[in-house]
Amino acid sequence: MPLHKSAEKRLRQSERRNARNRARKKELKTLIKNMQKLIEARAAKSEVESAYRSAVQKLDRLGVKNYIHANKASRKKSQLTRLFNGYAEAE
Repeated sequence: MPLHKSAEKRLRQSERRNARNRARKKELKTLIKNMQKLIEARAAKSEVESAYRSAVQKLDRLGVKNYIHANKASRKKSQLTRLFNGYAEAE
């Protein structure tokens, strides 16, 4: 346990931020998994496109606000785009 008042506050802040970061990253992973499931299930193109857009928007937001590294966001967007384009060509 922290011994100083300022260290106690830092611990509280750290726990809140950690929970917030985990929630945002989990939401991103869920969006990506949902898109992959839709593609595997051969869902309608409009559904897959909607899932793709929401995942890319979330990646952009998290990359700009430094919740994930900008290069990681770019790499994930590229992977999702290739997956989406492959699905669109197969239709």
